[in-house]
Amino acid sequence: MGTQRNLMFKNYQLYTTLLLACGLAACGAVSSSSQRSEHHYAFGKPRPAANVSSSSAVAPIVIEPQQVRKGPDNTAHIVYFDFDSYVVRKADYGTLESHARWLRGHPQQSLMLQGHTDSRGSTEYNLALGQKRAEAVRKSLEVMGVEQNRIEAVSYGKERLADPGSSEAAHQRNRRVEFEYR
Repeated sequence: MGTQRNLMFKNYQLYTTLLLACGLAACGAVSSSSQRSEHHYAFGKPRPAANVSSSSAVAPIVIEPQQVRKGPDNTAHIVYFDFDSYVVRKADYGTLESHARWLRGHPQQSLMLQGHTDSRGSTEYNLALGQKRAEAVRKSLEVMGVEQNRIEAVSYGKERLADPGSSEAAHQRNRRVEFEYR
């Protein structure tokens, strides 16, 4: 629990630092005209504080904590596939076991496996291949003790490319199954 709290605090610190940097960058921007007709606020127009003149009011910054990722910590939420294949690589068995262990320990959670392909091939072929990839991961998780009714396998085929490039490295990044916990 302490590790998770530390991670959340570090994420909060990072988010705060990024907001301050963006705010300072916006304040330092130089306008091309010598006169401004109005100021553009990054986070909305400030509201005057009670009993303070509107010329000296400072806009409050509301920081919302970053959404915590569900699933096992320090584990990939994507597994990749070889060209024209839906066989889970042996190198990914550890990742699948980590997800299976986490799911067995969190019986209220369900999982959507999203199958993807690279841009080559027809839409129909890629939808079928993406489904086979998601199903292969689902069956592996079932063998590892996760109930079938907690896992949904869907295919997006080539509709949601992670990398729109046409190099072999780009194609490899697109041949994947993503884990989305619900």
